[in-house]
Amino acid sequence: MTSIGMRTSAFSMPKNERNHFMLIRCIAVGAGGFIGSITRYLLSKVELQKTGNYPLNTLLVNVLGAVLIGVIIAQAQKHGMSENKLLFLKFGLCGGLTTFSTFSVEVYGYLETGHIVIAIGYAIASVALSLIGLMLGMKMV
Repeated sequence: MTSIGMRTSAFSMPKNERNHFMLIRCIAVGAGGFIGSITRYLLSKVELQKTGNYPLNTLLVNVLGAVLIGVIIAQAQKHGMSENKLLFLKFGLCGGLTTFSTFSVEVYGYLETGHIVIAIGYAIASVALSLIGLMLGMKMV
């Protein structure tokens, strides 16, 4: 088992069997991504306290995703987890849920419009809170 709880797989099986397992893994990632993306969309529609144009929803989704992936990793390390379940949860659900690409566009938007302090503050808050969320998530298991 690897340090993140994923079981290592052997490539000594026949090619057609490897292809079948790859298809199953891709379906697991896609299904998790479907759920994560819809969850992210729905959370983006939640009305939060007005903070001007500050992207609070994106920040909260990224922190939530960091906590969730921390829980998943710790759970996998402590109790083991099938590769397909880990792919579904980690790469699919958390990958679909978190919004690093949106975060990057938002930081760039602040920089482009001369809001340097807001851009730096948002970038630092996003990274720091996401790391704290990851550690908290791992401690929850």
